[in-house]
Amino acid sequence: MDETTVEPEAPSGAFGIDAFTLDDRMRLFHFAAAEKRHEYLWLLRALDRGRANYQVLLHAAQARELLQSLREEHPSCPAVEDVQPLLDSLADWRLLDRSYDGTRAANLAEYRNRHYVYQFTQAGYRAYRAVEDVLGAGLEDAQLSRLVFPDILTDLKALATANREGDGEEIYRKLSRLDGVLSDMAMRAARFYLMLGDLARTNDTSPEVFLAHKDTLLTHMREFTAELARYQPLLAAAVEEVAETGADRLIAFASEADERLFRTPVEREEDWRQRWSGLTHWFADGSESEAERLQGATVTAIAGVLSLLRRVTEARRGGVSRESQLRHLAQWFVSCPSDDDAHALFQVTFDLGSPRHVAVPYDEPELVPSRLSWWDAEPVRVARTLVQSGRTPGLHGVGRIERNEAQRQQLRAEQIKAQAQRRSAAAALADGALYDRVLDEPETQTLLGLLDLALSARVPVAGKVAGSASGSAHGIRLTLLPCAGSTTVATVRGRLHLDGLRLEVTSI
Repeated sequence: MDETTVEPEAPSGAFGIDAFTLDDRMRLFHFAAAEKRHEYLWLLRALDRGRANYQVLLHAAQARELLQSLREEHPSCPAVEDVQPLLDSLADWRLLDRSYDGTRAANLAEYRNRHYVYQFTQAGYRAYRAVEDVLGAGLEDAQLSRLVFPDILTDLKALATANREGDGEEIYRKLSRLDGVLSDMAMRAARFYLMLGDLARTNDTSPEVFLAHKDTLLTHMREFTAELARYQPLLAAAVEEVAETGADRLIAFASEADERLFRTPVEREEDWRQRWSGLTHWFADGSESEAERLQGATVTAIAGVLSLLRRVTEARRGGVSRESQLRHLAQWFVSCPSDDDAHALFQVTFDLGSPRHVAVPYDEPELVPSRLSWWDAEPVRVARTLVQSGRTPGLHGVGRIERNEAQRQQLRAEQIKAQAQRRSAAAALADGALYDRVLDEPETQTLLGLLDLALSARVPVAGKVAGSASGSAHGIRLTLLPCAGSTTVATVRGRLHLDGLRLEVTSI
C-alpha cells in the first residue's frame, strides 16, 4: 500500500492581529487622544508591569493595586479612584481583552456580579508600545550604527559555511539575525536623518542645541561613512560567496527550520526569499545598492551640517539673525505712539498696500460690478511670473539652446581615447607578467588605481588581518597575496616595492 504525503492546508480566516480591520486598528489609539488620556496611559503601564511579572489576567482590584504602586514611585501618576470605567473603555477599543472569571465567585451574588478579568490583546499591546516609543524617544536614539559591520561580515561567513554543510538551524539563526540587524540599521538611519532635519528647522529658535552637538554629529557621521566605505567591498564579496553556495538551497533550509505555526511552507519559503533578496540588495555591487544610497545620504548630511554651521557662525558674528530681526521689529511696533503709526509701520514693512496685480482685470469684467469693493469681490487670477518676479507674462516660443558642437566632439573624442587606453592597459596587465618588464604610463595608472582599491579593502576584521584582498576595475582583478620577503614592480615612474605582498592580475 503506497503512502502519500498530504500537505497541510492553509489556515482559513483571520487570526490574531489579522482579525483587526483598518477601523479597529485606528481605534486602538483612541486612548492617546481621549479626555482622560493620562489616566489611560498610566493604567496601561500598570497592566504592562503586571504582564512583566507574569500576571496575564488581572482583575480590576489588582489593576488598582498596581496603579497605586506606580503612583508611589512616580509622583506624576494621576490618582484614579475607580478603574472599572477605564478598563471597560479600553476593552471597547479592543486594547484589552475582557473575559469572565467564574472561579472568583464565592457565592451566588458574586457570580451574578460577573467578575471580569482583563489582559492585553496582541494589537493593543503593540499600540501601547508604539505610544511609549514616541514618548520615550530622545536625541540619543537617533544614531548611525557603525559597529555592526564586523558582526555582519562574520555572520555572512558563517552563513556560507552553514549552507555548504547543510546546517538548516544555523542558517535560520544567522539569516534571522542578519535580517534584524539590517532592519535596525535602516530604522536608525531614517531616525538620524529626520533628527538632522528637525535640528535644522529649529536652529533659528535654539541655535545653542545645534552648537552643543555639532562636533559630535560631524565626528559620528565621518566615522560611519569611513567604516561603511571600508567594509562595503568585503560585505559585497561575502554576499557573493553565500550566493555561490546556492541561494535556493539556503532558502529551502531556512524555511524548513522556520517554526511559525500559522504559515504554510509555501508562504514561509516566499518570506525567506524576500528577506534574502533584501539582504543582497543591501550590499550588492553597483550604485543602486542600499549601502551606496546610505553612503551618499551620509555625505549629503555632512555637507548640510557644515552649511548650517556656517550660517549660525555668520549670524552670531554679525549679531543679526531672523530671531533678532523679528524681536527688533516687534519692539518697533510696541513703541508706536498710536494705532495709525503702527498701521503705517506695517504698511512700510510688509508693503501690502501696493499689490502687483492691481492693474490686472477680470477675465469677464462685466460679471463683477465696478462699485464692488475688492474686499468683497472674487479674487483675480494672477500669473505665477507676475507674483514671483513682477513681470507680465508674455507668449514666447521655446528658447534656443546654444551648443558648441566642436568642443563637444573634441571632449567626446578625448573621453573615447582615454577609455580605450584604460582598456588596452588593463588587457596588457592581465596578459603580461608584472615583474619581467617596465610598465608604461597607462599601465602604471591602472595598476595604482587597482592597488588603491585592494589596499582599502585589506582591513583588520575580528582581531585578525585579512590574508588576501582584491580590487577590480576595467574587466580585471588585482589580488594581494602574502609572500615571504618583498616584491618590486618596475614602472616608468620608478620602482614600486611591496613588503610581504605579491601582486596577481587576472581577467574577470
